[in-house]
Amino acid sequence: MTKRQKGPSVQLHRRLGHTDLPAVGEARCALREFLRHRSDPEETDTAELLLSELVTNALIHTRNGAAITVTSAPGRLRVEVRDFVAGQEPAPYVPNADDGTHGRGLLLVQSLADSWGVMTQALGKVVWFELTAGKPA
Repeated sequence: MTKRQKGPSVQLHRRLGHTDLPAVGEARCALREFLRHRSDPEETDTAELLLSELVTNALIHTRNGAAITVTSAPGRLRVEVRDFVAGQEPAPYVPNADDGTHGRGLLLVQSLADSWGVMTQALGKVVWFELTAGKPA
C-alpha cells in the first residue's frame, strides 16, 4: 500500500552546478526525505536510482548544470531533470562490452519508470519520468 498524501501536489526543487557531481548523492538524499511519508520504500528506491541516472547524465554531458523538479501528487510521482544546453535529445541504446558501466541510465529509466520522455526547451531540455502508485506487478 502506498503512503501517498491526499490533496494537491507538492514539489521539491534543486539546482546543481556543472562540476558538482557529489550533489548527485545530495539530490538522492533530498528526494528520499521528500518522499519519506509520501511513498512506499520500493518506489522511493526506484525514484532515487532513476533520479541519479538522469542527474549524472545531465551533469556529465552538459556544461551548465541541471535543475531538478519533483512533483508528488496522489497516486503519481513525476521527476524532471532539466539541463541548459541545446542539443540532441538523449535516447536509450544497448551498450556494448567496451562501454564499461556507461550507457545504461536511460535503459534503466525505460525499464523501471511507468512513463518517461524528453521535452525540448528554448534552452536545453527536460528529461522526465513518472512512477504510478498501486500499479499491478
